[in-house]
Amino acid sequence: MREKILWMLEKNSRIDLRDLAIMLGVEETAVANEIARMEEENIICGYHTMINWENTSQEKIIALIEVRVAPQRGMGFDKLAERIYQYEEVDTVYLMSGGYDFTVILEGKTLREVSQFVSDKLSTLDSVLSTSTHFVLKKYKEHGTILAKKPKDERMLVTP
Repeated sequence: MREKILWMLEKNSRIDLRDLAIMLGVEETAVANEIARMEEENIICGYHTMINWENTSQEKIIALIEVRVAPQRGMGFDKLAERIYQYEEVDTVYLMSGGYDFTVILEGKTLREVSQFVSDKLSTLDSVLSTSTHFVLKKYKEHGTILAKKPKDERMLVTP
C-alpha cells in the first residue's frame, strides 16, 4: 500500500484522502495513518506545487552549477554537500558520477545574482576546485509534466 500511496501523492499531492482510500480499497483513516508514518520516517519530505513561471510576470533565472571538489579527510562528500545546501539560495544539491562531484541548482532574480553567489560563496569554499554554471533557457517538461504549450494545428479541415 505504501508504494501506491507514494506514487499517487507524487503525481498529485492535492489528492483527497477519501479519493485515495477509495482507489486503494481501504479505510480513509488507514491512508491518513500510513501517510503520517511516512512523514515521521522522512519518506515523505514535503509537498510542492509545480509552477510554470514563464506564464507569470515574475522573472526567474535557474542555474545548474557543476562543482568539482577535493574532499578533505574526515569530511567526505556529505559534509561538503551540507555546507553547500545550507545557503538559502541553493534549491537542490546532488552528488554525481562523472567529471563533476556535485550538481547544485538554484534560482535567482538576475544573472548577476547567480554569478555573485558562485563567485562570492560557492567557489570560495576551501574544497571547491572548479565550477561550471549553466543557465536554463526554457523548460519543456518537469517532474513528468509537460510545460510547453502545444502549437495549434492550423491545417484546414477537409471533408469529402
